[in-house]
Amino acid sequence: MKKCILWLGEIGMEDVPLVGGKNASLGEMYQELYPKGVKVPNAFAVSAQAYREFLRHNHLEERIREVFRGLNLEDVSDLQKRSRKIRNLILGAEFPEDLREEIVSAYEKLCEEYGEDTDVAVRSSATAEDLPTASFAGQQDTFLNIRGSEMVLDSVRRCFSSLYTDRAVSYRAHHGFDQVSISLSVGIQKMVRADQAASGVIFTLDTETGFKDVVYITASYGLGEMLVQGAVNPDEYYVFKPTLRQGYNAIIEKKLGSKKVKMIYGLKETESPTKVVKVPVPERRKACLTDEEILTLARWAILVEDHYSQKNERYTPMDIEWAKDGITEELFVVQARPETVHSQKSHTALEIYQLKGKSRVLVEGLAVGSKIAIGPVKILEDASMMNAFKDGEVLVTDMTDPDWEPIMKKASAIVTNKGGRTCHAAIVSRELGIPAIVGTGNALEVLKEGQPVTISCAEGEIGYVYEGTLPFTVERIDLNHLPLPETAIMLNVGNPEKAFDYSFFPNRGVGLAREEFIIASHIQVHPLALLHPEEVQSVTLRQKIDDLTYGYEDKGQFFVDRLAEGIAKIAAAFYPNDVIVRFSDFKSNEYANLIGGKYFEPSEENPMIGWRGASRYYADRYKPAFGLECKAILKVRNEMGLTNVKVMIPFCRTPEEGRRVLDTMAEFGLKRGENGLQVYVMAEIPSNILLAEEFAEVFDGFSIGSNDLTQLTLGLDRDSRLVASLYNERNPAVLSLISHLLQVAKRKGCKVGICGQAPSDFPEFTRFLVQQGIDSISLNPDAVMKTIMLILEIEGKVSASATVSYTNFASF
Repeated sequence: MKKCILWLGEIGMEDVPLVGGKNASLGEMYQELYPKGVKVPNAFAVSAQAYREFLRHNHLEERIREVFRGLNLEDVSDLQKRSRKIRNLILGAEFPEDLREEIVSAYEKLCEEYGEDTDVAVRSSATAEDLPTASFAGQQDTFLNIRGSEMVLDSVRRCFSSLYTDRAVSYRAHHGFDQVSISLSVGIQKMVRADQAASGVIFTLDTETGFKDVVYITASYGLGEMLVQGAVNPDEYYVFKPTLRQGYNAIIEKKLGSKKVKMIYGLKETESPTKVVKVPVPERRKACLTDEEILTLARWAILVEDHYSQKNERYTPMDIEWAKDGITEELFVVQARPETVHSQKSHTALEIYQLKGKSRVLVEGLAVGSKIAIGPVKILEDASMMNAFKDGEVLVTDMTDPDWEPIMKKASAIVTNKGGRTCHAAIVSRELGIPAIVGTGNALEVLKEGQPVTISCAEGEIGYVYEGTLPFTVERIDLNHLPLPETAIMLNVGNPEKAFDYSFFPNRGVGLAREEFIIASHIQVHPLALLHPEEVQSVTLRQKIDDLTYGYEDKGQFFVDRLAEGIAKIAAAFYPNDVIVRFSDFKSNEYANLIGGKYFEPSEENPMIGWRGASRYYADRYKPAFGLECKAILKVRNEMGLTNVKVMIPFCRTPEEGRRVLDTMAEFGLKRGENGLQVYVMAEIPSNILLAEEFAEVFDGFSIGSNDLTQLTLGLDRDSRLVASLYNERNPAVLSLISHLLQVAKRKGCKVGICGQAPSDFPEFTRFLVQQGIDSISLNPDAVMKTIMLILEIEGKVSASATVSYTNFASF
């Protein structure tokens, strides 16, 4: 007979049939990665053979088969009744004496290593789980803070019975697994005292897009069950793999979650092994992890991913659970399994969902996926109500757990009050390919039963529930064998939250990365109000600034960090291709709209041609604020290693002004040419083009801003409706200026791109640019594919619109 108890040092991935995926993976890491620094708490496995012996000893196999005869998966109440009967049979059964003794002996050995009455986690490990094509995560039960032999034995029996929960039976049936032949192993692992620190989940790719060059880490206080259940909104951290491998501090984004509750040990004998308590407000407003801990976890995640990729002889992204011991301050990996959603997808085709109308936003939360769905609201308070759910309804609930899975596959979309990006609802919705909005906080209170709604996850990080059914389109793009044009196609990107999505578009980088969206949305405060909060006369606004910058003694550093993270996320998405970041180009009236801005901005009659762009950067009153932008770029390039970032100066009126800006940048440590830094200038004022030879001596390249160039060439205000009919980028005067610039730049050896709106709107304008020999065309993402097809047609490589199809949706 095969051994019933196996220690981590005895097992590896080849032992999945014997100890299940979870235990096999722990053993693999314990043997192969612990020597490389990845800490894994010791454990032993009660094998699948032991489970079979348990069934045979109690004559349960045939009785289970009999219970399943005639099962109708569509009849939820019948499924529940049969599953409950099997669980009760197992819970009433006894261990064979020799198996009982082996489990007790193994637990006592673990106590010798860690101390008397060692606290352990008892986890199920199904022999078909954690395979690259199916995730059984959460299908069986886990028991935490288990102490003493009798509690361990009872927990093992309960794990055996959890093989037949409603959710597990339904899930296996829908994935083609036989209900009786499947076996279960149980892992008994030393607990990490995360109840006194933090825990979380790591994915070695971005869970929303499948972008594979990041490590995505979530963290919350206490034991990890609250995060897995979706009961907390965790902290989120992104680390960029390529520059982390090069030794850089490659944390490209940090977001604090609300972390309102945590699970800790029940320390009194009268309490259950664990309990949920509230997190004090000051702790909620702090990050769970230090930067060094984030980087350590990211390095471990890469080691885990590399090991499994080599072992499987193919790229294998991983889903990893980690915990920090609050007593020893050590980090540990406590589980690892293959990621089973994005690793199965092909990126040879794109689906782009786009709303064609807007209505009142009812609720909002974190978007999961990038799709749009419509349907009537169905509110369910708990899984026992699932018989009332119909295909195509929008499931609205507090949060889901594996018990909900039989009906989740029927939903057109899912909306929850609680949860983060790695909660159960998010994981399952990705696997099912349906949009979900989690962590809304108020969906149950606001949405009404039967109310028609539109669920949009296609607008970035935030998902919106719109009133009514809105029309939308799905653009399906086949990327197989699609060549890139000789003219470099780049993207205009302002929203970092969409950067990973856009990275899959055919492109050669970003021709215009705007800072304005990052400043307005992620920072919100005028930079001078951060540097001089004492000049903000409103007590309310000062309090708002204090709230936004909580934890920062140096409020200017808040601006640097947030701006750097936004830029870094865009730069990472397109690495190693160029990402040209334009310094801030707000007008004075737009700056005044930032928090505290009215105390630092002048009132101008025509801010469109007033104090904007280059003229601000070296001016005494704004120079310190520009210094924050320079420091953010330095952080991105020098600390994070994203040297693909170039910078661009907007609205630079004269070559002399350009030199003053370069001198100012150098004062703050950002020097043209140092560490390969290139500096471009926007060609958006006629003087930029008429003095192109002089500007070419100051800068490394030009980027045509067709919007302002048209405005200033024709002498009209593009914001004025009175002269809007005269605004035309295709005017011969504008085209003549562009043609002149291209001729001069070629002579001077400077590159010229365009990042204005015109190529996205007018095919004939694009044709003119290509024929004039422009180096790059930077486009809004929604215009990329049609423009690529046009340019390929101009170049004689493919007929237009050969690879794009559209579908329109309007109602249900």
